[in-house]
Amino acid sequence: MSMLARMFAEEQGDYLFTPSNIDDNGAYLIDRSPTYFEPILNYLRNGQLIYDNNVNPEGILEEAKFFGIESIIPVLEKIIKSSQTSRDNMPLTRRDIVDALIKSPYTYELRFQGVNLSGADLSKLDLRYINFKYANMQHCKLLGSNLSWCCLERADLSHAVLDGAQLLGVKSLCANMEGAQLRNCNFEDPAGSRANMEGVNLKGANLEGSDMGGVNLRVATLKNANLQNCDLRAAVLAGADLENCDLSGSDLHEANLRGANLKDAAFELMLTPLHMSQTIR
Repeated sequence: MSMLARMFAEEQGDYLFTPSNIDDNGAYLIDRSPTYFEPILNYLRNGQLIYDNNVNPEGILEEAKFFGIESIIPVLEKIIKSSQTSRDNMPLTRRDIVDALIKSPYTYELRFQGVNLSGADLSKLDLRYINFKYANMQHCKLLGSNLSWCCLERADLSHAVLDGAQLLGVKSLCANMEGAQLRNCNFEDPAGSRANMEGVNLKGANLEGSDMGGVNLRVATLKNANLQNCDLRAAVLAGADLENCDLSGSDLHEANLRGANLKDAAFELMLTPLHMSQTIR
C-alpha cells in the first residue's frame, strides 16, 4: 500500500496520523519537501513528469519512494542514470580543481592523468607536481599558473594560453602544444633541473620572450613557431624542426642545434652568432 493510501487508512484500530499531525482546520501536516513533491503532484494530475532544471531528480526520486508512487520511480531512475553518464563526459571545471588543491599539500602529486580539462580556466593557480599525463587540456587558460615539475607527457595543450606561466622542470615529452601561447614563460630552474620537452609539438606556438635556458627540445616540432627574444642558452634543439621559425633576438649561446631543420628560420639580431659546430653533426 502506498504512503498516500496509508495516510487515511486504519492499522489495527489506530490512525497513521496523531492529533499533533492535524491542524485546527483538520488538514494533515506532512513534514516533507514541497520542492520535490510538486513534480510528483503534477505527475499524478496529468501523467507527465515535469520539473525545473534547478530541481535535483534524485530528491524527487526519494519523495516518490517515500510516498510509494511506483509508476514514476523507473522514469526518475532512467533520468538520473542518463545525467550521470553525460556528466562523466563533461570536462572538469576550475572549481573541481580548486577543491582538490585546497585538500592537498602542494608537494602532493595529484593524479589528473587522462582527465578532460578542455577549456578550463586554471589561471594563476599553484599546480606544481600534478600529473596531467594524457590529459585533454585543449584551449585551457593557464595564464600565470605555476606548472613547475608537472607531468604533461602526451597531454593535449593545443591552443592553450600559458602566458607568464612557471614551467621549471616540467616534463612534457611528446605533448601537443600546437598553436599554444607561451609568451614570457619561465622554464629555467636556478637549482639546475631542466625542463624536458623532447618530441613536443610546438608548431605555430608563440614563446616570445620566454626563459628557456637548458630546456630539452630534442626532435621537437617548432615549425612556424615564434621564439623571438628567447633565452635558449645551452638548450638542446638537436634534430628539431625549426623550419620558418623566428629566432630573432634570441640567445642561442652553447645551444645544441645539430641535425636541426633550419630551413627559412630567422636569426636576425641574435645576441651571439651561431657556430658551425652547433648546427652540424
